[in-house]
Amino acid sequence: MGWYFSRQTRDQLIRELIEPQEGENARSEVIAHTMRGNVLWSVTRITAKQAGFMKLAAGDSINVIRCDLLQGSGGEWGHKPLDESMHPYYYSCPLRYLDMAPVQSPEWREGVLAHHARRRMPASVA
Repeated sequence: MGWYFSRQTRDQLIRELIEPQEGENARSEVIAHTMRGNVLWSVTRITAKQAGFMKLAAGDSINVIRCDLLQGSGGEWGHKPLDESMHPYYYSCPLRYLDMAPVQSPEWREGVLAHHARRRMPASVA
């Protein structure tokens, strides 16, 4: 996926990314989010409107961990949408999010756990 830019502030972009979305096939709502630098981590609940969307029955939901990379350029802010299934090479996802969504990339989750383990290590050990 590419980057999507628009003439808005960083705060406006973040608000847009976390507001509920209504599409033809599904509805999504962010149930948790946090910023780590210019990475917006979120857990998004996706509810299928039609059978077969994301292998769900109509009315069923699944939670997905999202990773939106944010970047400013020339008075515009943009984002690159990623999710766990894409194994984003970013690992600062809050640990509690791992319990909020089914596993889609075991290798990525191992990276998240290793990232947090390194952060807890005293500087003299690292």
